[in-house]
Amino acid sequence: MNKKEKELAKKIKIVKRNGNRQDFDPDKIKIAIRKSAERVMVELTKEAEEEVVSIVLDFLKTQTTDPEVQQIHNCVEAALEKVNPLVAKSYREYRNYKMDFVHILDKVYKKAQAINYIGDKENSNTDSALVATQRSLVYGSLNKELYKKFFLTSGEVEATEDGYIYVHDMSARRDTMNCCLCDVGSVMKDGFEMGNLWYNEPKSLDTAFDVMGDVIINTAAMQYGGFTVPEVDTILSYYAEKTYRKFYQEYLDISGTNDESGANFYALKKTKRECEQGYQGIEYKLNSVGSSRGDYPFVTFTFGVDKSEFGKMIAKTILETHQKGQGKEGRKKPTLFPKLVFLYDENLHGEGKELRDNFLAAIECSSKTMYPDYLSLSGEGYVPEIYKKYGKIISPMGCRAFLSPYFERGGFEPADKDDKPVFIGRFNIGAVSLNLPMILAKSREEQKDFYDVLDYYLEMIRKIHIRTYHYLGKKKASTNPLAYCEGGFYKGHLKPNEEIAPLLEASTASFGITALNELQVLYNGKSLVEDGAFALEVMEYINKKILEFKQEDHILYAIYGTPAENLCGLQVEQFRKKYGVIEGVSSREYVSNSFHCGVWENINGIEKQDLEGRFWDLFRGGRIQYVRYNLNYNKKAIITYVERAMKKGFYEGVNLSLSYCNHCGHEELDMETCPKCGSEDLTKIDRMNGYLSYSRVHGDTRLNYAKMVEISERKSM
Repeated sequence: MNKKEKELAKKIKIVKRNGNRQDFDPDKIKIAIRKSAERVMVELTKEAEEEVVSIVLDFLKTQTTDPEVQQIHNCVEAALEKVNPLVAKSYREYRNYKMDFVHILDKVYKKAQAINYIGDKENSNTDSALVATQRSLVYGSLNKELYKKFFLTSGEVEATEDGYIYVHDMSARRDTMNCCLCDVGSVMKDGFEMGNLWYNEPKSLDTAFDVMGDVIINTAAMQYGGFTVPEVDTILSYYAEKTYRKFYQEYLDISGTNDESGANFYALKKTKRECEQGYQGIEYKLNSVGSSRGDYPFVTFTFGVDKSEFGKMIAKTILETHQKGQGKEGRKKPTLFPKLVFLYDENLHGEGKELRDNFLAAIECSSKTMYPDYLSLSGEGYVPEIYKKYGKIISPMGCRAFLSPYFERGGFEPADKDDKPVFIGRFNIGAVSLNLPMILAKSREEQKDFYDVLDYYLEMIRKIHIRTYHYLGKKKASTNPLAYCEGGFYKGHLKPNEEIAPLLEASTASFGITALNELQVLYNGKSLVEDGAFALEVMEYINKKILEFKQEDHILYAIYGTPAENLCGLQVEQFRKKYGVIEGVSSREYVSNSFHCGVWENINGIEKQDLEGRFWDLFRGGRIQYVRYNLNYNKKAIITYVERAMKKGFYEGVNLSLSYCNHCGHEELDMETCPKCGSEDLTKIDRMNGYLSYSRVHGDTRLNYAKMVEISERKSM
């Protein structure tokens, strides 16, 4: 401002809405327009800000009375129209937020009524019958509306509501990050602070299980998505050895002898018992204690390659305990959490190798409970390549998300031949999925090139991710102390008042893909089983584009095969609304997940592995392959399919439809009515996507209608 403008500014008094008068402050205008500019990814120069203030003062100099707040707003808006119309629009939209809040609160109220009296089945891990869950869902509904209003642009909101893109977890992503590989071992080592209490490092295995459960419940509540404890057998083997030594000495003290053989037998037996009880306690905790975010936290344990005596014991004990299930004698059922992932190395688990017995124990467990899933470390492809070259394991975050390499010294690229990637302690900041069939339909309707339309939505997702990084980076470490301050995340030793931006460079952001099968059908009337060439072409194009984004933005973007739960039905509704019912595209109640063949296809497991294997390397940021088994006692077939998948470098799931009669305890695959007692009071467990859920419990289901239709039509999944 020049001297004359400064003098004018000092004379102006603003009449507030309550009637009070306040000095005119040019800096408040600058702050307001700066925020409006940030919302539309515009960076106003200092000169532009000064120009807006000058234009406002020019408007006000003819005022004979003190201006009211509303007049100031009108002047700012008019000034911005001259300087930057896009920012003016953003400013205007923000100004109107009070009017919008009436509509937002009306929507939230209606949603709250539906949650309280009908229920909610968008997420199968939430039991909406519970008061605590209902409260969380209502808050989530409000948070979702606030996110759309204040974080997304009007174009992004329109694209989301029409269905061309889907921003996952809008109810949570304003607050925190997504799925992670939490370094629980680092948190527990040497003790830590949680809830203003100091936890000493556990001195025994049973205490380690208890403390690990507390860490999981606390930290998982501070995020959304999957929470993985990678290589849990290695973490716990350290505490198992401590327990073994304690019991070994105890035997010698009690017996008064130097009977080392007896001490060893006693100590091993007692240590194994602690492991059984500790893991059983974890299962009870994770399946009955809801987190503060309103659900049972989606927790995954990976294990299987620890060759130490205690590592092998822990792996086998987890499998044996999980296989037995929980509940009354004669009524035991497997739990849903933690999801178990067995890390398979042919050099350790192959025929005749030293850990073959643990692999066979895993197969036995899978034949009864579906878990564990299997991750190849020695086949072909990205995850095995990293393992073979660096000895590093890329455990899945949640059901299927995988991290891109981030090097200890070089970051995105290795600093030299000795630089190694780090994976444990890293996380994802969210996923946004494309609806590819709708994008193809739009391009045809508007007679535009498909890839031009696709580019538009890829750029849109890119901008959402960039803003998310900037927004989350300003969060304080105190928002998730175990992760950001106590070492749960990579470089997570910040002070509580420090911003978390330095930790975000190692995180990933995901571009999700659903309905590749429906895309192919819309393109030429053929499914992925019949063709797939166009779907492959599209995925190769997206991979190339995302690589360009990654290099330009210096962000670890990833391509994610979306596990569509509620989305599988929503995308059909959105497609029908815009483009009607098209056979094979929107004629079913659901779309296919990611790159999977249609569940209704009459194909065998080998065909399914090969057909889906074409897409495997194009979904490095999130993928899983599974085969359906109609006979759980055919262990040879399960081994054959799993080992075939391991040679291909897959992350492989065993699919069964587990059924349990709550009346007499009879177990049988895919029951609708108990053949023993005729009861219809069944518990049924089916694979949701990459994880398991209750498709039936006490006469009801936790799954949405579209997913239940999909389950009823499964042949190949």
